[in-house]
Amino acid sequence: MAATSGAVLNGLGSSFLRGGKRSQALLGASIGAKGSPSPAAGTRKLIVYKVCFFRLPGDYGFDPLGLGKDPAFLKWYREAELIHGRWAMAAVVGIFVGQAWSGIPWFEAGADPGAIAPFSFGSLLGTQLILMGWVESKRWVDFFNPQSQSVEWATPWSKTAENFANATGEQGYPGGKFFDPLGLAGTIQNGVYVPDFDKLERLKLAEIKHARLAMLAMLIFYFEAGQGQTPLGALGL
Repeated sequence: MAATSGAVLNGLGSSFLRGGKRSQALLGASIGAKGSPSPAAGTRKLIVYKVCFFRLPGDYGFDPLGLGKDPAFLKWYREAELIHGRWAMAAVVGIFVGQAWSGIPWFEAGADPGAIAPFSFGSLLGTQLILMGWVESKRWVDFFNPQSQSVEWATPWSKTAENFANATGEQGYPGGKFFDPLGLAGTIQNGVYVPDFDKLERLKLAEIKHARLAMLAMLIFYFEAGQGQTPLGALGL
């Protein structure tokens, strides 16, 4: 536990998340490489901030707390927002479907004798900690070292590099035959996944909007649960 806590603290204190000189230099170099004049030293940080901020889908400059001033932290916050939003979307669907199926309020389902529970609480908790801990640890490592998990030794099954490779090159949107099996943001050409970045941009915008709406819905569900209400009950269903 101590080693894990130390790793987490070291990760949060890394030069990447702090937006240190190295990360700022890399960002500045990527901007200058496009043929634009090199900005003065005093204005480089401001230009980097604007470019990184407005390229994010769903962001239009609204940042009253100034959370996006540091490009490195901004990338971390977007990763967190995306993951929380995806969980919230899954949770909202699960709450509605679960109660419609069983009739049991979502905040009482775990303790209700009539709930469908083929596993004991201890077995379920242990399995979730092991499986989710493994997946989340790999996502954490890949965030700090992109593409490090798409190698053969990183997972216990074969063709890991093909399945887990980031086909789009964008953090949080790997695409590929494994992560985009329906080809919503790409096509398969001669057995190779080719991303369609126009479709990807539209889907990224739609996803983040739905994710924010789902997080807001979950917040409302929590307030309703505090009053003994359920979403279906509040809708009169």
